[in-house]
Amino acid sequence: MATSPKIEDSLKGRVQLLASQRRRSPRWIVLEAIRQYVESEEARESFQQEVLAPWAACKETG
Repeated sequence: MATSPKIEDSLKGRVQLLASQRRRSPRWIVLEAIRQYVESEEARESFQQEVLAPWAACKETG
């Protein structure tokens, strides 16, 4: 799946500055940010499912 999000110029400049400061490529910075976001959302979803499953069972069985 190839995606190319449009990044506004102000954010692009911030990414480039951060990449320069960290001695990384802008691509690495963007991919790392996406990876961290996806991992965080997956963990949130997993936690939500862990909480909701017992609640659903409790509602069914009383």
